Amino acid sequence: MGGQGGGVVIDWIVALAESQGYVAQATSVAGVAQRTGATLYYVELLAPPLDGWQGRKPVLALMPAPGEVDIVIGAELMEAGRAIQRGLVTPDRTTLIASTHRALAIAEKSVPGDGRADSRKVYVAATAAARQWIAFDMAALAERSGSVISAVLFGALAGSGALPFPRAAFEATIREGGVGVETSLLAFGLGYDATEQQLTDGKAPIPAPELSEKRFARLEPTGQPDVDALIVRAKATLPQTAHAMIATGLFRAIDFQDTAYGAEYLGRLHRLHALDRASGGETKGWRLTVSAAKHIARAMVYDDVIRVAELKTRAGRMDRIRSETGAKPEHLLSTTEFMHPRIEELAGVLPKAIGQRLEQSGFLKSLVRPFVDRPRQVRTGAIRWFLPLFLLGGLKSWRRGSLRHARETAHLEAWLDRIAIVTPADYALAVEMLEARRLIKGYGDTHARGGSKFDKVMAAAGRLAGRSDAADWLRRLRQAALADEDGTTLDGALRTIEAFADDLPAR
Repeated sequence: MGGQGGGVVIDWIVALAESQGYVAQATSVAGVAQRTGATLYYVELLAPPLDGWQGRKPVLALMPAPGEVDIVIGAELMEAGRAIQRGLVTPDRTTLIASTHRALAIAEKSVPGDGRADSRKVYVAATAAARQWIAFDMAALAERSGSVISAVLFGALAGSGALPFPRAAFEATIREGGVGVETSLLAFGLGYDATEQQLTDGKAPIPAPELSEKRFARLEPTGQPDVDALIVRAKATLPQTAHAMIATGLFRAIDFQDTAYGAEYLGRLHRLHALDRASGGETKGWRLTVSAAKHIARAMVYDDVIRVAELKTRAGRMDRIRSETGAKPEHLLSTTEFMHPRIEELAGVLPKAIGQRLEQSGFLKSLVRPFVDRPRQVRTGAIRWFLPLFLLGGLKSWRRGSLRHARETAHLEAWLDRIAIVTPADYALAVEMLEARRLIKGYGDTHARGGSKFDKVMAAAGRLAGRSDAADWLRRLRQAALADEDGTTLDGALRTIEAFADDLPAR
């Protein structure tokens, strides 16, 4: 992708080959994806005949042919997978080198649920398809060295022994490039050593933990008396199985609003835990309590205008962006946010009565719309935009009286009331009703679409109640809702239930 230095590493390979007396030709096909686009590079190297060229000139190919590629290099794990799919990696000849980090594709990010491709499948396919399979997190080594991944890839290529050139020739090529020499050589060395170690160990690359394996917070004292009182209460009254999730939910609720909001979170959680205990939850791994700990927090910590503005202007945000982009202290760094507020967002942050008046008045909306409902490019590094967002993010004390908070709270309480009714009769269905909350996320149009899907699934839960397989059906509906953005799959599944659910045998 753009910014990874693909053109640089190709130039290095060509220069290296020519310095060793080879003929080299590089071609590239640029894409139009995110950033400056993804580019496929192809290089052919040809050693001179023993008797010299004798006036002849070799004709080299412009694109790779399946089954005839000696080396494939992927700057990201799924790039290696795509090369395997194209037939460019074969067990009789191909050395496959790839970084194991993931840069998620747009297709993976745009799925409403978890649209990430399964990285483990690439490891399985690569082990079977490649003659030699070299993989480790090259992006992490690039970050450690202060360089870019191209230098680590070049080091991995040298360490693989797939090219008949000594390490010194690779390093000389980097020096002759004359740009970022020291950091590039450091990154090169890290890549070379990691490759050499992997080959010495003789082990196939091991899949890295999936991104979903998060480290949760702990219910441990923080040094803040009011917060610690809530932690003591949670540890004493809620099952240890749920403590990690409770800690995450509690800290999110406090960060979103205040300690009192954290107490509200625990109060709602205790209500569900009492139902869990009465329904034999201890023998079921406290599934209802664990799910409630997660999804009640999701419902309480919603993305309103105040939250978005606060996150955009937090003190540590620019430090994180500097770290992620590799910006040095002497570099100037500016951020541009793409925002499109709607009338609904403005009404939501206003006091309940005023917000309702704005929503119901066509005249007021026509006056306000030209100033609000349009896309903007907001430079949060400039005082003109930073200050208004900072002030808006500081309106936490205003939030409890806002129209949006009133609606979110009413929606949350109605949802919990329905779960309380269902739990004694169908524990599994109650858990699935909690899990359905993951359909709601984001803000603006994204939140509206998710909320519409959630309400449809909850309506179906009422229709399914009483069936022995109601939980299975609701799980299918949740998965259908997560399958696409516009809800087509969910609508199809709902039509199936409408037409056939009463006649389908319970499982």
